[in-house]
Amino acid sequence: MSFAVVALNPPLNLFSNNDNSNQDGGTEHQSQEVRFTLPNYKWRMVIAYDGTKFSGWQYQQSPPTVQCIVERALTKITKLERKELGLVGASRTDTGVHAWGQVAHFVTPFNYNSLESIHAALNGLLPSDIRVREISPALPNFHARFSAKSKVYHYKIYNDTIMDPFQRFYVCHSTYRMNTIVMREAARHFIGKHDFSAFANVSHNDRIPDPVKHIFRFDVVEKGALLQLEVEGSGFLYRQVRNMVALLLQIGKEAVPPGIVPKILATRDRKELAKYALFAPPQGLCLMSVKYNEEVLQPPPGCPSTSLGRNHCVSKCKLPLY
Repeated sequence: MSFAVVALNPPLNLFSNNDNSNQDGGTEHQSQEVRFTLPNYKWRMVIAYDGTKFSGWQYQQSPPTVQCIVERALTKITKLERKELGLVGASRTDTGVHAWGQVAHFVTPFNYNSLESIHAALNGLLPSDIRVREISPALPNFHARFSAKSKVYHYKIYNDTIMDPFQRFYVCHSTYRMNTIVMREAARHFIGKHDFSAFANVSHNDRIPDPVKHIFRFDVVEKGALLQLEVEGSGFLYRQVRNMVALLLQIGKEAVPPGIVPKILATRDRKELAKYALFAPPQGLCLMSVKYNEEVLQPPPGCPSTSLGRNHCVSKCKLPLY
């Protein structure tokens, strides 16, 4: 498979010899080295994956992670090492967690004339439970994680006596009849800027030093037997969403009152939450989208247009006519 690549020469080492006359009338040759480094081109991807068989997003070889699988495909196509690619994801989804709108970026020392070929090649190499939905050129200052304005997660609960077998990998099953009124009341307590230390796993909280996050909305949507908890925030601590959902599940069962939420938040102690709820299972959680300010999404000059995939069509009938 061939790719339309704008070829660039390797790094240049140019030497200029300056002839400077000395006092004796001789010539002194001085070599001055001038180094030119190649520019980096940055590319943004929107990735969807079924997290059932993967140990989350973050790179590790065994057991496999989504980042590891995507990097293998990229190294085969670009012929670059993983350190050269610098693949970074917006969210470090956990084992068994799914994504519809994970955003990642990588860099190459060369430009592409078109992104459709590399897009098709990537999805051709990736397993069927990982798909690159979109590839676009990105500005040099774009960063998939640090440029993010907000992230949207959905958590699905199948609330019926008998589980739908076709949804077993994508929902949490609860046979308790949920009181959605008190769940909505409790969810409102999460909205706003709070210290979420009580809702983060302590062993992983050190990687994000600031426990204060801003929750913009937290909706409880009923779709028949399916309850969909939709939360959008500036960022989330490790397992924060699943811990918030776990408490809402207990409140929906009417095991604890909605007013328990601000009390647990105020303690900033994970052990306080553990008195009322454990974290919710991973399969119900899905990263739906990552949002950015429009200015960081502007295409850089001289780069190809966004690829949303290639549609195929039959140009003429190939069946024999009788």
